[in-house]
Amino acid sequence: MEEKDMTNITVLIAGRPYPLKVKVGDEDAIRRIVKDVNEKVNRFQLTYTKKDKQDCLSMALLTYAVDLHKSKTGENSSPSFDPVISEKINQLDELLNHLLK
Repeated sequence: MEEKDMTNITVLIAGRPYPLKVKVGDEDAIRRIVKDVNEKVNRFQLTYTKKDKQDCLSMALLTYAVDLHKSKTGENSSPSFDPVISEKINQLDELLNHLLK
């Protein structure tokens, strides 16, 4: 991958900034994923008011991991399953794993 095909962005996840180097064509998808993650974390914070942000982020990660596992094992799969979506889920999983380290 050439440097010109990459861009530097900073995303906020659970209120913390994370600088990323991404493919130019992936930026919009990554920003949508980050928005979805933050919304899920916020829903967990509203539901579990005594849990800290890290716990809520972990629970959000778990829901995505369960969905990914189901898609890989054939549960809830459809004939039109999109491999691009699977790759985006894998990228999100890697990003969240990195954040939890």
